Amino acid sequence: MRDHNEDVILVRDDLQLYAVADGAGGHNAGEVASALAVRSASNYIGATVRHAWAQPVLDRFGVHHGARRLAAAIRKANKDVFQISHSSAEYRNMVTTMVAMLFSPRHGLVHVAHVGDSRCYRMRCDVIEQVTTDHSLLMEMLEREPDVDDAFLAKMPRNVVTRALGLEEHPRVSFRSLPALPGDRFLVCSDGLSGMVPFDDLELALAAPTSPRETAESLIELAIAGGGRDNVSAVVVDVISRADSPGLDEEPPPSVVALAKIDSLPPEVEVQENDMPFDDEVLDRLQRMDDLSPEMAQALQDLVRRKG
Repeated sequence: MRDHNEDVILVRDDLQLYAVADGAGGHNAGEVASALAVRSASNYIGATVRHAWAQPVLDRFGVHHGARRLAAAIRKANKDVFQISHSSAEYRNMVTTMVAMLFSPRHGLVHVAHVGDSRCYRMRCDVIEQVTTDHSLLMEMLEREPDVDDAFLAKMPRNVVTRALGLEEHPRVSFRSLPALPGDRFLVCSDGLSGMVPFDDLELALAAPTSPRETAESLIELAIAGGGRDNVSAVVVDVISRADSPGLDEEPPPSVVALAKIDSLPPEVEVQENDMPFDDEVLDRLQRMDDLSPEMAQALQDLVRRKG
């Protein structure tokens, strides 16, 4: 059992920024990594508000400026976590996953960026969509060999990430931009939730006519009832129309926007570590693969070290 929680949530209504970070490391290092990551990303977004306000929606390459800004914030978070983890013996090897949403009410968009296996979902018209793709050993395997036998996949550890903040100096951050329409409901969560609640149950819970807080509470209860092998964190955001937001008839000032109603449940569940035994067949097959990505090779090295 853990005697501390290494999940941290970020709720910044003033910045329209919402995130979950899931730390890992010895003693309290994981908690430090996740707290540092969300603070660093939040500071970056706050410091770039005025500059972002003056930018067009798209850059000259057709990429949304907001998405690049959010990805840059996560890169800044990685820089801070990496520096401390490599300069302090107490926090050596601390890492954290992170998923973040940044709403752009002027343009009717939400930007999503992530590193690791913390996820973002969108519910629209009672249909759920997973917005992010896990940076995990399992997904790397599927991308390399989409026709791999399910029996082999079932033997692979589910909780081994191939990207995390603090793991390397220059990680790749995945990001995208999506329309955010009135009635949409967004969820960002740690793998303690997504790994324990079946997809159909997740869809039913998000489609329920309940408040964001009630929805977050029900999701966490589902994760605990499902066996809860990890800390559980969730932030639920409902997108509302401007007509439902008094005072937004005119363009909101750069640092104050209020398109989304937000509620969340702070992480407080202490549960078992999500460690699966490693199968020798899995390790042998992975070690015999050619042209592994740097992330997959690093994850494999970690597996071998942990097994040894």
